[in-house]
Amino acid sequence: MNILKTRSIEHIVTAEKVIEGGGFPVRRPIPNTEMEQIDPFLLLDHLGPTNWGPGEAIGAPDHPHRGFETVTYLLAGENEHKDSKGNHGRLRPGDVQWMTAGSGVVHSELPSPEFLEKGGIMHGFQVWINLPSKRKMIPPSYQDTPSDRIPEIFLEDKKSKVRVIAGEFNGVNSVIKTNTPILFVHALLEPGVELKHHVSTDDNIMGYLISGKGEFGLKDEKKSASEGQLVVFSHDGDSISLRSTDDSNLELLILGGTPINEPMVRYGPFVMNTKEEIFQAFHDFSK
Repeated sequence: MNILKTRSIEHIVTAEKVIEGGGFPVRRPIPNTEMEQIDPFLLLDHLGPTNWGPGEAIGAPDHPHRGFETVTYLLAGENEHKDSKGNHGRLRPGDVQWMTAGSGVVHSELPSPEFLEKGGIMHGFQVWINLPSKRKMIPPSYQDTPSDRIPEIFLEDKKSKVRVIAGEFNGVNSVIKTNTPILFVHALLEPGVELKHHVSTDDNIMGYLISGKGEFGLKDEKKSASEGQLVVFSHDGDSISLRSTDDSNLELLILGGTPINEPMVRYGPFVMNTKEEIFQAFHDFSK
């Protein structure tokens, strides 16, 4: 019988506030002045929660992408996307859009007309995930997954739960298929609840706290974190452990992925392996 070894904590990064897209606020733990990226994750943006008045909501008008994937996970509000390939979709609370930009697409992400007219709370996440060189120029595609197709697992207390957006948790697999091995789960824990999960020793693993407070890592060396902080686990074990504090609920995203370990050149909306490929992307999208 193999006994799992719990990973310790390597870093705790506090998200920085940034204005993005057409002018909406986000909290960004990566990349920022503390940490550039966590391979294969290029960016993690926490959008809101922002309470928009009627006619005020802002999104991201037409912009291109090439060489990576964007994942949008909505907790509140409603937005829609349109792209240069003629695709159109709408995200509501709990929905996920997994967009593989691949060889390239121009798209927009804007509040739905109904949300823009009425206003309300917009809250969600966007994650950018790098693609390996052999998949950077694959045809662009979408996986629009409604909330009712996202598997949910209740923990032992019968109240705390985990939503499996990508990868596997406690034997339950996501319906979303990924180009590289990715773990993406949304955990909602009642006070004093512990969560453990087996992970590959090769993978980078992190947890971003949406709300509440938690304790992370080894039993005798636990590190505390709270809302707006990113906890980066070390590579010294094959299991992660965390718990909500006794006086607080804890809501967080747990993200993990196998590092791609390739040269990377990143410029704005393009993420490639060489400068020449970046120049080619600018040439292709300026036509």
